[in-house]
Amino acid sequence: MAEPRSQRGWFVFGFRGFAEPRGGGARRLEPEPGGIRVVRPAWSYTGLVTGRGRLVLRGWLAGALPGHCQDLLPSESHVLLLRGTALEAWARGAGLCQGPSWQQQLHPGEEARPLPLAPRGYMIPRPPFLCPLPPALRAQKLVLGHEHVVLLGQDGTIYTWGCGRHGQLGHGGLEPALEPRLVEVLHGVPMGDVAAGGWHSVSVSEGGDLYVWGWNESGQLALPSKALAEKRAPATASVSQHEEPCPGEAELKLVKHEAALGAEAADFISIQAFPALLDLPEGSEVSKVSCGSRHTAAVTRTGELYTWGWGKYGQLGHNDTASSDQPRQVGYFSANGLTVEDVVCGPWNTYVGAVEK
Repeated sequence: MAEPRSQRGWFVFGFRGFAEPRGGGARRLEPEPGGIRVVRPAWSYTGLVTGRGRLVLRGWLAGALPGHCQDLLPSESHVLLLRGTALEAWARGAGLCQGPSWQQQLHPGEEARPLPLAPRGYMIPRPPFLCPLPPALRAQKLVLGHEHVVLLGQDGTIYTWGCGRHGQLGHGGLEPALEPRLVEVLHGVPMGDVAAGGWHSVSVSEGGDLYVWGWNESGQLALPSKALAEKRAPATASVSQHEEPCPGEAELKLVKHEAALGAEAADFISIQAFPALLDLPEGSEVSKVSCGSRHTAAVTRTGELYTWGWGKYGQLGHNDTASSDQPRQVGYFSANGLTVEDVVCGPWNTYVGAVEK
């Protein structure tokens, strides 16, 4: 007889409000009846959907709605819901007491899909709320950056559109794309997951390989960042050039990439306009990826969590506020006998779903 499966617990580290200290360790979310099935963070609050379909908002916007909620997409202006047989938009300022400001019923037979995907299109957190998609694009997942959209097709292909000034579209230039455009560099490599940060994008192949592109100002692509190197320089300026590094001291690994658009020098990359293959330590294969505004988190197939990028609020999970342009394993989960199964990045924080080993 198979052993009963442990219920997934959710943990959060990073931004919890300006009154809270930065860099605090992981905090376990209070359980909900039926467990927590969906976690969707915005900047100032987080939306949860329980196993019983109850919507719970926590943070600067708080409240709850009874059952029949399947998914949500929170923003600072609206809360988008898939509830029962309808798509809804609730104005954030009105809370959850005045009902939806916009609603569209699903037609009989229409499939309810994870937001922002919707039948015949996708949702955005501002009017007109529902945007059409070309019928030929059969999507299995769609994610929104601050100014761009990434779509994963059912055949594993990736399309992007929107603003491209930080290389976040992956087409090799900085121009915008008004319509969905195939990311040709990845064509022929079936993808299994995608994520969009503020101005960067990430995808995971079906084989567990990780690809990154877009803005790297805070090291969110795990490529050498000039801004981070300059911050590290004062800490090492007093060390004599004849001194040998301490045992175990991490070395700054510089990657030559002279073709990178926007790079201030060949050793640093500020904009990566084509997808680049990224190797995690130990040759780890990736199963799940998520992006914050300027940080990235990846779950491996063996249940470890790696993070990198902007860390000002402790969102990388390393009990400090340092930023990093190199993937680092979050030690909290292995130290506490936990296997990571899921990760969802908010703009300035990170939510992690884990079970006991």
